[in-house]
Amino acid sequence: MRAVWTGTIGFGSYAIPVKAFSATEERELPLHQVHEADGGRVRVKRVCEVDGEEVPPAEMVRGYPVPGGDVVLLSDHELASLPMPGRTIAIRGFAPLADVDPIWFAKSYYLEPEPAGTKPYVLFSEALQQSGRLALVTVALRRRETLGALRVRDQVIVLETMLWPHEVRAPDFPFRHADVDIRPGELRRAVNLVEELTGEFEPGRYPDRYREAFEALVQAKIDGAEVVQPTAAEQAEGVTRLLAALQESASEADDARNAAVAKAKAAASRAAKARTTAKRAASRAKTP
Repeated sequence: MRAVWTGTIGFGSYAIPVKAFSATEERELPLHQVHEADGGRVRVKRVCEVDGEEVPPAEMVRGYPVPGGDVVLLSDHELASLPMPGRTIAIRGFAPLADVDPIWFAKSYYLEPEPAGTKPYVLFSEALQQSGRLALVTVALRRRETLGALRVRDQVIVLETMLWPHEVRAPDFPFRHADVDIRPGELRRAVNLVEELTGEFEPGRYPDRYREAFEALVQAKIDGAEVVQPTAAEQAEGVTRLLAALQESASEADDARNAAVAKAKAAASRAAKARTTAKRAASRAKTP
């Protein structure tokens, strides 16, 4: 893994040097928009809405919309000049784990201590585990300060970036205010069902069925030669692999067709022999 951030955890008189690594990775299916006629990748151009001209990256700045349709232009230099905390995970307080709803969590990062910070890191980790608390922190990531929490997973401190209060919506649905009559027996049966289905959380028990079905669909199309062969240089390697797969598929298809033809000829030969034998038997039966 490659570190995405380096800094320190401020814990009492300790400054624990750490490196942050993404704890999760999204494995999106490699689907691209392509031209149906030839399989070429479709590229999106950045075009100005005012003059219709394509805009190069060097001429792009940030724009903040204001009432009336105007836009306040902000350069990268101006944004970089905004006050930012240093490279320290600043602890603001602690809270019981159960008090923080997971809806507040945004992204997870593993924190690895630098060799010089191993002892205070382990000390802090043990303190969090024994207390059953998580640390509420602020930290600057990707040029912006964010709220966060520190918790422990498999002896490793995890930084959970969190949403700000204005980023979490309130679930204002009508049913929350309705008077729903739940009978004691119904509730008891529902609770019993929950208890019966309760067990250890084992992620491996829940396969990604959509990915499996998608990969099976793609493989079926490759086997059936229902593909387009892009000619773009960036896809040359993929084309080579695809052609090899198609050649293998075609060879298998030829073998299957040859076997089917041979089988059909053998069946026809057997049928012809059977008819000849039947005619001879009938002829002998008619002879006095």
